[in-house]
Amino acid sequence: MRESHQIEAAVSRAEEARPLPDPVDPRQFRDALGRFATGVTVITTCEADGAAPVGITANSFASVSLDPALVLWSAARSSMRHRHFSVAQAFAVHVLGFGQQSLAQRFTGKGEGFSGLDHRQNAEGVPVFDDVLARFECRTEATHEGGDHTIIIGRVIRFALCREGEPLVFAGGRYGRFEPS
Repeated sequence: MRESHQIEAAVSRAEEARPLPDPVDPRQFRDALGRFATGVTVITTCEADGAAPVGITANSFASVSLDPALVLWSAARSSMRHRHFSVAQAFAVHVLGFGQQSLAQRFTGKGEGFSGLDHRQNAEGVPVFDDVLARFECRTEATHEGGDHTIIIGRVIRFALCREGEPLVFAGGRYGRFEPS
């Protein structure tokens, strides 16, 4: 047997002997998902009773369809804000740019939220920000149960390319930037 064949055989045996990660181990699963870089968004709506603005940072945003224009994102059921978004008739998705980590942090766990933050309301009464890379203003099209999340599909009724810039990226539990090759 030639040396290269011996090396390939040894590698194959080592790979077969390596235990596979437990598919139900939440920490390992989260670590594996963290290898996929995503953009960072802030989703906004009004509280369920319509009184106050509410927002949440999410990296689960994705395009669903161009015709009709549909997008989706997933709201964690464990979030205190989940109940507002799961019944919202309308919401806005704000795509954040590099350097807007502080805005993302405002809408996580114990962040400051809208306190002292400039925003305006759109025609549907949803709070919106203008100083972001892009904004998608949506009417809720459908919601679907998805494990420990609710998948929210929105029909885009307006969108705006607000400014140029690099996107804020999230991977491996950290914020960063995209560097073109």
